[in-house]
Amino acid sequence: MTVMTYAPSGTADTRTPAQGRTAQRMWAVVLAACAGQFLVVLDVSVVNTALPSMRADLGLSAVGLQWVVNAYSIAFAGFMLLGGRAGDLFGRKRMFLVGLGLFTAASLAGGLAQEGWHLLAARAGQGLGAAVLAPSTLALLTSAVPEGPARARAIATWTAVGAGGGAAGGLVGGVLTDAFSWRWTLLINVPVGALVIALGAWWLSESRAGERRRLDLPGAVLVTAGLATLAYGIVQTEQEGWTAPATLVPLGAGLALLAVFVAVEARANTPLMPLKLFRMRTVSAANAAMFSCGAAMFCMWFFMTLYAQNVLGYSPLAAGLALMPSSLAVILGSKLAPRLMPVLGARNVAVLGVLVSAAGFGWQSTMSADGSYVTAIMLPGIVMMAGAGFAGTPLAALATSGAAPGDAGLVSGLVNTSRVMGGALGLAVLSTVAAARTGGATDPSALTAGYALAFRTGTGILVGGVLLMLVWLPGDRGVRA
Repeated sequence: MTVMTYAPSGTADTRTPAQGRTAQRMWAVVLAACAGQFLVVLDVSVVNTALPSMRADLGLSAVGLQWVVNAYSIAFAGFMLLGGRAGDLFGRKRMFLVGLGLFTAASLAGGLAQEGWHLLAARAGQGLGAAVLAPSTLALLTSAVPEGPARARAIATWTAVGAGGGAAGGLVGGVLTDAFSWRWTLLINVPVGALVIALGAWWLSESRAGERRRLDLPGAVLVTAGLATLAYGIVQTEQEGWTAPATLVPLGAGLALLAVFVAVEARANTPLMPLKLFRMRTVSAANAAMFSCGAAMFCMWFFMTLYAQNVLGYSPLAAGLALMPSSLAVILGSKLAPRLMPVLGARNVAVLGVLVSAAGFGWQSTMSADGSYVTAIMLPGIVMMAGAGFAGTPLAALATSGAAPGDAGLVSGLVNTSRVMGGALGLAVLSTVAAARTGGATDPSALTAGYALAFRTGTGILVGGVLLMLVWLPGDRGVRA
């Protein structure tokens, strides 16, 4: 496929009409893929600023609020491997449209929810739709754009849009909650989803792996049940403690289910997750790094929003506006990374990004109950999210490099699974850490102490991720733009 090139200023564009049409089609695919990715990542964080309003309207508990976020992210991560393989076998365009349709319908159901469990069920439905949709976005992109500088730029755009979706969620949620109600943080997806479905049906071309195989439904059930049960056990520690049967039973059951999943995959003729993929060092190491980074970075928006509203007294809109500089920082970091990858190498750029983010987390952990906006939210938020954007592009490029065309959707699903599942489990752990430090108190000083401890714990997780990358991630085979 011909890569889109631009003639230098003052010279004629020598591309043939066919080359121009090919380039336009390629970047139309990138646009559609990025639009889908923006929607699914937006919904990870768009509800954060609406959580206090949801709690008041539907009578949700503190644990219930966590599950408004986790019901989405666990279903998202748990079914993403199945969604990626379905795209490889049945067509990535088809799965893109099916996933987006399910996501849009579940958004409508969530916006109309009358009980807490209605909302949680709708959020799980959104996560399932996102799991079918998201792997196809990266697979469509890597199938349409040839490996090299153009693909590096396309992946950087995809990463920036995804990161921007997570970052913009706070502002979008705040605007909609203040102007209308929390319900519109979900209902807004309905017209947007319908538009993207129409554009995707028009722009996208079908692509799939060459062979047709059966889907590994037992594997999908096992991995989803294992991850969800494990996350539930972690959440239980907030109320029951680490040694209570109510905690130990789901923790043990979740680990056992994941062990059974690995055993089943090792013997399956058509496994959901071919274990041979993990023999590729870049795939295994980059996904492990993505998991550890997601465990900390995913939680930033959750705790920053609660800190702004519950401690500093910001409205939902003001909380969203307060995080705008960090939203811009994550986009800037994502777009800057591919420019440095040819000079420093993908691994070194990823390490540098995580170190920058860890510095921001450490800074944020010095927060106080009477902190000022500039030093308590804006500047540490910029540092945290600039580093996150800086690390995301090289890690995604490394994780997908070298994969066979028939495994593109699966490997793309694995990238998203690692990041989102790391975030889901990280949120469960860090929420438990914060709650244990708070001890049930609700005054600003106690809440601040809990949030600060969560950020200190996140700093340690990110430093661990840096050590993992230095030891495990290849230095010579990194992807370069």
